[in-house]
Amino acid sequence: MRAIHGVGAVAAGVVVAVVLSGCGSDEGKPVVGLSPSAAPSTEVAEPEELEEPTPEPVYPVGPEGEIDELADEKGWVVDDLYESASGFVQDICDSLPTSAAGGASRPQWLAESGQLEGDGAAVLTVGVPKLCPEWSKAVKQAVAGKYERWFGDGTYVVSSKPPTAEEAEAGVVTIPPGTYRAKGRMEDCYWERTSKGGEIIDNQFATSAQSITVTIAPSDGQFTAERCEVWKPVK
Repeated sequence: MRAIHGVGAVAAGVVVAVVLSGCGSDEGKPVVGLSPSAAPSTEVAEPEELEEPTPEPVYPVGPEGEIDELADEKGWVVDDLYESASGFVQDICDSLPTSAAGGASRPQWLAESGQLEGDGAAVLTVGVPKLCPEWSKAVKQAVAGKYERWFGDGTYVVSSKPPTAEEAEAGVVTIPPGTYRAKGRMEDCYWERTSKGGEIIDNQFATSAQSITVTIAPSDGQFTAERCEVWKPVK
């Protein structure tokens, strides 16, 4: 049998070539046996955003700043109409000189017009002595509920008790029995006392007067005054 020379050599060369090709450069080829998660990350971590600290409030120098700072410390809240507690106090200070024009005493106006509701009493107790100390007594009287009531024109139900919430909502205003005096230049002043049934007990029409005194009895039903000065209790 003839031996065929060269075939085995060729086959060996092919095997060697295959083996050598498998041992070549790995560039551009995936690494066998490594999971994708094991591959090094190229993502860049973003820096964390830091919250800016809340700036401390700045208060004006003087009594206004003292009022506002104390109101913030105490958590006092005033009507949304005002930007600050000191603004509320200043408005009351400006209103007090003319508040009696409607026939009410200053503390009566403070107490009965709702100025003391909520934290109003606390703010005014601290603030009025700082911005308008001349009205400090009126604030104290209003907060204590011990003040003199004055009465202008209108019809009042005679009662020693203040009106209930329902009566006040219906427009009922009470006047305690007692003696009252109106002083000033009065022209065409008319007043009358009536029974609970509406009958006139006593009345007067003064074309010109400087002082008028009326005593309202506990048994009276109503008291009415028109075009007269303010009625103040006679002590």
